[in-house]
Amino acid sequence: MFNTLKSVGEKFRLKGSIYSYDTITHGNINSTYKVTYVEADNSLKSYLFQKVNTVVFKNPIEIMENIDRVTTHIREKYPDQVTLHFHHIDSGENYYIGDEDYFWRVRNYVESVTFNSSDDLSIIQSTGEAFGHFQMQLSDFDGSVLHETIKDFHYTKKRIDKLFEDAEKDEYGRACEVAAELEYIRSVKDMASELSVRFANGELPVRVAHNDTKANNVLFDRITKRPLIVIDLDTIMPGMGMYDFGDAVRFIANTSVEDEPDISKVFFDTAKFRAFARGFIGEVKDSFTQEEIDNLVLASFSITVELASRFLDDYLTGDKYFKCNYPGHNLVRTRCQLKLAKDIKRKYNELQWIIRDIIES
Repeated sequence: MFNTLKSVGEKFRLKGSIYSYDTITHGNINSTYKVTYVEADNSLKSYLFQKVNTVVFKNPIEIMENIDRVTTHIREKYPDQVTLHFHHIDSGENYYIGDEDYFWRVRNYVESVTFNSSDDLSIIQSTGEAFGHFQMQLSDFDGSVLHETIKDFHYTKKRIDKLFEDAEKDEYGRACEVAAELEYIRSVKDMASELSVRFANGELPVRVAHNDTKANNVLFDRITKRPLIVIDLDTIMPGMGMYDFGDAVRFIANTSVEDEPDISKVFFDTAKFRAFARGFIGEVKDSFTQEEIDNLVLASFSITVELASRFLDDYLTGDKYFKCNYPGHNLVRTRCQLKLAKDIKRKYNELQWIIRDIIES
């Protein structure tokens, strides 16, 4: 591996020689290495090398073009802030296709700590601040110039329509056991689909959507625990900033894990919602439209129903997309997300009041 990393570093014109390298074990898709170089003045500088999984990411060049546009914009606009910098090879690309068609990229390494989840409201607020800051940094960037690397990724109406088409086919004979779940999704289809339809019709702003707003995609300072930067930009595309908010609170404000089999434990925590919303809105209140602010709760409900529909559709079609650890895993995930969606809907007015209170405070 040393010789491979050395060769990749040379392609990206890194200065000095390799001092050490470590395999980064968290992350299930790409192969990642922290590579430390010793430079001419004997100082050490670290980089993050990644061998991209092109089985999962079938269009890596478009992904890297999106990343280059976005990170260049942020770095040029905010030169004094911590930003992501993906290095380039001689021919100008921010990637290198090596032997056996291995797809490599190299970026700056940021010393930091991450949190997979947290009950600390200050950390949750800072997570909201980080994702809101990401939106604010790109508020003057035309999201429509980005590649749509996953077609109709958050077109909720199409996701739900596909679910019912597959339920009608019932290839695996499972539709009969999920009649209640199908009926609930049918009953809220119009509400859950509203924003995606309006976005498709050009009625809502096109923004740079991160599309993977998990808490552990924010790097924090190890000492101050202040947010430094948002990472994992493989799914950035044209989309709705509101859905980034909704996807984040769907995960962060859930009182249980995403696949909790005992749905009596599943609730939407309004205190965590308030903390995240306070951080997020504090950053975007001058760049988001009033309509976007007003629909943050609807976006949270919509994307939760969308994910439940995707889990259920995968269950009905033989569990081929999401990795399952046991039979019925996708059905457990479905029921967990639907319980969460129902609780968001039940608390809808309270959540709207929280948003208004944050804006007015």
